[in-house]
Order: sequence, then C-alpha cells, then structure tokens
Amino acid sequence: MNLKKDERIDDLEYSGLKIIQKENGFCFGIDSILISDFAKEIKSGSVGLDLGTGTGIISILLAAKTNLNKIIGIEVQKDIANMAKRSIRLNNLQDKIEIKNIDIRDIEQKSLIERGKFDFVVTNPPYKKQDTGKTNKNEYKYLSRHETTANLETFIKVTKIVLKDKGSIYMVHRPDRLVDILELMRKYKIEPKKIRFVYSTIEKNPVLVLIKGVKNAMPFLKIEKPLIIYNSKGEYTDEIYKIYCKNK
Repeated sequence: MNLKKDERIDDLEYSGLKIIQKENGFCFGIDSILISDFAKEIKSGSVGLDLGTGTGIISILLAAKTNLNKIIGIEVQKDIANMAKRSIRLNNLQDKIEIKNIDIRDIEQKSLIERGKFDFVVTNPPYKKQDTGKTNKNEYKYLSRHETTANLETFIKVTKIVLKDKGSIYMVHRPDRLVDILELMRKYKIEPKKIRFVYSTIEKNPVLVLIKGVKNAMPFLKIEKPLIIYNSKGEYTDEIYKIYCKNK
C-alpha cells in the first residue's frame, strides 16, 4: 500500500483492521467509535449510507461489527475520499464498502444515489455552524468540523430522501445542537426513537449525544442510560473497554 508523504497507517485494534490518516489532517475520535457501536443493531443484509464518511472509519467498523450487505460512504473532499478507498482496499472490504466522491447537497437534485432504497444512514456530521467557534487554518480539519459544504438540515433532508419507509438514521452530534436535530427530524418525517448522552465523567455535562430516528414512524422516544467514558481513576469504564473490545 503506497502512502503519500503526509499519511500514516493506524491500527484500529479491532479484528486486525487498519486505517490511513493524514499526519496533520482531521483524525477520527471516540465519537466515530461510539456511533459505530450505537448502530451495530442494524439487521443482517442491510444496505446503508455513511454520509460524510471522511476516512471511512465508521463504514469500516460497521462492516466488521455487523452482517450488513453493503455500505456506501459519501465524501465531498476528493483526496479524503481517495484515502478512504485505499483504506477499504487495505482491509479487503471492497465487497462490503464503496466510497463515492459526492457533495451530499447534489443528492437532492441529481440522481447520484437511489432514492428510498436504503435500510439505514449513519453519520457523524460537522458539529459547528459556519462562522462559529475557532477557525482552524488546516483546511481538512475546518471542513470536517464546520458546516461549510453542507449543514445539519441538508444531512437530515438527504436522509429522508434516501431511506426506505421505516428506515433508520444513526447520528452522533453535540448536545447543544439537540433541539435543532429533533426539530429537523420531525420536519422531514423522521421520528426520534432513541437518545443516549455521552459523558467524559459522571460529574460533568454530556459531551456527545447519540440519536436514532426512524422514517415515518409513530412517536415514542426512549432515553437510554448515560454512557460514561472515564471512571473516577481517569481510566476507561468497563463499557468503553467492551466497545473497544479491549481487556483490562
């Protein structure tokens, strides 16, 4: 596997999987690990989309953790999409994962992706609204963190277009955007069904929220027990170790 001068291969420490990442680019974090675990309930034989796939980390983990039939990763940045494709080949997952270099804003207007054909969507979209928060001079990090090429509404609107009736979306985001997410889901006929807040420690405010929504479903929302990352000793909790498939 030929690497570019600004790239490295990282071991995912799960089923022998590896991933190519940029030395100074946006690298995956625990949010990608947690959403792949949150979405692992998808049914055997499912076909899904990973909107804003980036390095392909979520698609790679879901292909390993589930019996999905196929997942298509959508990524707007050409060189990042190319890097994700090489990671797919590195892990011999070409039969399970396809990467498309597409701007998700074009999915609404053009026939780039089949409509109403997907069982699930998984997404870790940019958290910050454009022109908010600190501006990162690194273009890759800026595009990954800010709603520059597509905003939250676009992600949810496209989800509604591509999902089958009763298809599911799994999203990880920041708790301060929760009201926006719920409002937009209802606007596009996606019913919020399950929410789980993620805390760095039990004493602090939540840092992430995991959300499942179902297209054209009846209202019923379940709030799951909190997911705590670190215990009082500053070590991963048993549940985080289990998600990472590591032994203490």
